[in-house]
Amino acid sequence: MDDNQIINLFFQRNEDAINAVDEKYGSKLNALAANILQSREDGLECVNDMYMKAWNSIPPARPEYLFAFLATSARNIAIDMIRKNNAGKRQAKVVELTKELEECIGDGGLQTHLDKEDIGEMLSHFLETVDKNKRIIFLRRYWYSDSIKDISERMQMSESAVKVTLHRTRKELRKYLESEGLYL
Repeated sequence: MDDNQIINLFFQRNEDAINAVDEKYGSKLNALAANILQSREDGLECVNDMYMKAWNSIPPARPEYLFAFLATSARNIAIDMIRKNNAGKRQAKVVELTKELEECIGDGGLQTHLDKEDIGEMLSHFLETVDKNKRIIFLRRYWYSDSIKDISERMQMSESAVKVTLHRTRKELRKYLESEGLYL
């Protein structure tokens, strides 16, 4: 079943929409959430919450890219779950990724001037300018929260090469943001 057919099921309030999403994207969404949460069980709970959120938001939303819509929702729910479960003590993986990105986007000063959509658009535009391997490595690290080791195995590169690529890509991102008039 294609994405438009699944979205139409949501608009018809047909519960088969959830089954169709689970069949088509369930394993990818579960892997994403479990990787962020470092727990298969918490990942499954997160994806179940995401199904409810999708049911409540489609309609009125009609996502252009269903998987991206669902993955964003699952990722946000997973991050919220980390924050809730670790109130007062941030999970090491999230802190590590945040510190890495502070190198190019600062420590939050950027977010006071732009909303999330603007930041997302700028990041998407930047990622369109880098080669495919850099883009994959960057997204695997900062979107999917993959470890350096997992990325190196996936990309058939040494861990050192992955680290260097990430470092250089973050520097390129910083230059790009500055060229767009953002002084960090």
